[in-house]
Amino acid sequence: MLSPSSCYLRRMQERDLPFILEIERLSFPNPWHESSFRGEIENLHISYPSVIAQRPHDRIIGYIIFWYLADKAQISNFALHPDFRGLGVGESALKKTLGAIRAMGARHVVLEVRPSNTPALSLYHKHGFVLLGTQQGYYQNPPEDALVMIRYFAPAQGD
Repeated sequence: MLSPSSCYLRRMQERDLPFILEIERLSFPNPWHESSFRGEIENLHISYPSVIAQRPHDRIIGYIIFWYLADKAQISNFALHPDFRGLGVGESALKKTLGAIRAMGARHVVLEVRPSNTPALSLYHKHGFVLLGTQQGYYQNPPEDALVMIRYFAPAQGD
């Protein structure tokens, strides 16, 4: 049985791309192209792409990508293979990622999500994200606005 404790995050590598592309196609009607993921892997200055891997064989079951610049972060892509959803793995990966973002000194993190993606909305609300605004016509196929959500971090002691 899969549990969040049997999974871990590590930096995305080129060899992960076939698995990532499969998960991307299964997760989104407008999947990112391989070149987009390659760009994230190569952009070491602001991009932090991670895979969610399952022990003991390093099986790739998801990924989360965020950008960090100055004191701001943005989660740009986050997906879990459909066979592994609803088991707490995505929530665990989000918690670890938010902890890493906070530890880097971010004051807040933003993301966009479809209003129809109720499981993601529930997860984000549970972890302190609130609605910042709406981006009209952000998504295509099917057309849908994006909800822009933000999670603020309390200042660290001594800030």
